[in-house]
Amino acid sequence: EKFDRLRYVEIKHGRICMLGVLGYLTTAAGVRLPGTIDTAGTKFSDIASGWEGTTQVPVSGALQIFAFVGLLELAVMKDVVGGEFPGD
Repeated sequence: EKFDRLRYVEIKHGRICMLGVLGYLTTAAGVRLPGTIDTAGTKFSDIASGWEGTTQVPVSGALQIFAFVGLLELAVMKDVVGGEFPGD
């Protein structure tokens, strides 16, 4: 049972990493959301890609991302027992 749990967690983390790489490649290619990221008028296109961009996001925005990921982890991405394969 512990092995199945570890397998499930590994698959979930792998999928999250794939989404992260896709997000990095998309922003590195220059694709950005239209509009502004905060009330000060900072545009999404003004935020750099990669690690440098994480320091340019406003603190309130970073906290919203952190809260959203926490919500997903606790409420949405739960272990489902009885699926055909781990990660279903």
